[in-house]
Amino acid sequence: MAIAQVLALSSSTSSFVRTDRPKVRRAAPSRVAAAAAGATVGEPARRLVAAFDPAIPLASAVTPPSEWYTDPEFLRLELDRVFLRGWQAVGHIGQVKNPNDFFSGRLGNVEFVICRDAHGKLHAFHNVCRHHASLLACGSGQKTCFQCPYHGWTYGLDGALLKATRISGIKNFNKNDFGLLPIKVATWGPFVLARFDNFAQDTVDDVVGDEWLGSASDLLSRNGIDTSLPHICRREYIIECNWKVFCDNYLDGGYHVPYAHGALASGLQLQSYETLTYERVSVQRCESAPAEQEDIDRLGTKAIYAFVYPNFMINRYGPWMDTNLAVPLDATRCKVVFDYFLDESLLDDQDFIDQSLKDSEQVQIEDIALCEGVQKGLESPAYGVGRYAPSVEMAMHHFHRLLHTNLCG
Repeated sequence: MAIAQVLALSSSTSSFVRTDRPKVRRAAPSRVAAAAAGATVGEPARRLVAAFDPAIPLASAVTPPSEWYTDPEFLRLELDRVFLRGWQAVGHIGQVKNPNDFFSGRLGNVEFVICRDAHGKLHAFHNVCRHHASLLACGSGQKTCFQCPYHGWTYGLDGALLKATRISGIKNFNKNDFGLLPIKVATWGPFVLARFDNFAQDTVDDVVGDEWLGSASDLLSRNGIDTSLPHICRREYIIECNWKVFCDNYLDGGYHVPYAHGALASGLQLQSYETLTYERVSVQRCESAPAEQEDIDRLGTKAIYAFVYPNFMINRYGPWMDTNLAVPLDATRCKVVFDYFLDESLLDDQDFIDQSLKDSEQVQIEDIALCEGVQKGLESPAYGVGRYAPSVEMAMHHFHRLLHTNLCG
């Protein structure tokens, strides 16, 4: 992507170009603050939250009602009380490795952009022009500034307003009040995290890791999940299911693997499957079946599947790591973003890379069919609530309990 340049001042009477950089004062608009604080909860949504009792032991518990997966008002509550609070995974550091790198994204109604300025400092902002609300950046790439495509207002990668076009005669306008609205940003290992609420403390990555992962951070570090492996590729899937359906499928303790993933099941010793739960993380571990001696083993000796509440999955197996981010689009659709990372020693083995990605793609196709079938069943009048398999679905129950806690808060 070509590097955008700051436009020169064309008329001293029609444009403002900023030359100094005083500290920018940015008061969050009331709508942003209100969203972070939580929207007013309607009685139907309150009843749906109360329909699940997290205090009932797993062996006796029923699953959340189907409306958790179909009701638009319930999704709005989730966006306010789950996604707009606490640290959220939004990308990986390879996307902002160099000065002037950026990438944009959307979570609910929040448009955001992550960037690294010319001095190497990482920033995050609401991706909305302060003039008339146009989106500023699209996709990813490199820019030296963000210029609004609508009226040309231009911002530095530090969020400062550099240029406001054709504002001659404007009154009661303080340029320092019209920089981009900041979002808290931090990193842990190879992951970029953002926080959309009004969290005021300075971010220190070690502290952020503890907040995001809790006591699971040491286990994940020991298993190489904080290692910055080279990024191989990204794949995105639009799936016709609620975002939690995808998460539930991930969290069933391998229950569905022998029935839905024959090829994958043959490479795993499913009897070794175990599940560990932490404050906001669950970890599923499984030993791999022995590979042929002459083959490079895609799965390695043990696979680790870590779920970081509410919607981020990290899979470490053999020389590979991949991540899955389930982003709600509406009550019955989500986008799942897969990023693949590989040990540097295998970057030249294109045949191994291609075959591994092909094997992974087959698993995703199978999972998508399962998730879309479950969503149709959830929308059927024949289903209300279900049950948990106590010996394997501990992580799923843990996920639902965390959701209930946030939704009541």
